Amino acid sequence: MAASKVGSGIEAAAENGRRLHLGIPEAVFVEDVDSFMEQPGNKTADTVLRKLDEQYQKYKFMELNLAQKKRRLKGQIPEIRQMLEMLKYSTNSMETRFVLADNLYCKASLLPTDKVYLWLGANVMLEYDIDEAQALLEKNLSTATKNLDSLEEDLDFLRDQFTTTEVSMARDVKKRNKDNSTKSKA
Repeated sequence: MAASKVGSGIEAAAENGRRLHLGIPEAVFVEDVDSFMEQPGNKTADTVLRKLDEQYQKYKFMELNLAQKKRRLKGQIPEIRQMLEMLKYSTNSMETRFVLADNLYCKASLLPTDKVYLWLGANVMLEYDIDEAQALLEKNLSTATKNLDSLEEDLDFLRDQFTTTEVSMARDVKKRNKDNSTKSKA
């Protein structure tokens, strides 16, 4: 039953022309503070402010995680491009230096080859033909670029939620101050 609710939410978002933003809940804009305070669970201004502050903190945590992912992707994309460039020149012999010990290097000449080894991560390295390696790297570059664009959209959406929550909190504080001034006059 829960799966059908999730699926229907995804379908509804797709029908409305919106995409889901990594499960980021949409902030509720409080237009009428009085009617909002009459809703169940909104007994006092303190409880409402506490809820809004908790939601705001969750948004901050999500922003931190998304920013870390963005930084990681921004580092990966140039590396993938550099690897693709290296594959273009794999038909020529190459001269390189490698470290034997601290401040001790050895010069080596590398002959052209039809195989390359790609470090996939998690202590895994695989041998690929040059064409296969190029196809894999191009696919990885495309995926990383799409993910970066998606993260940018999610961060923009999250910033909108910050603003909405901050406005709601400010309205609630204004209402609270108004109630306090009314009580003090009476």
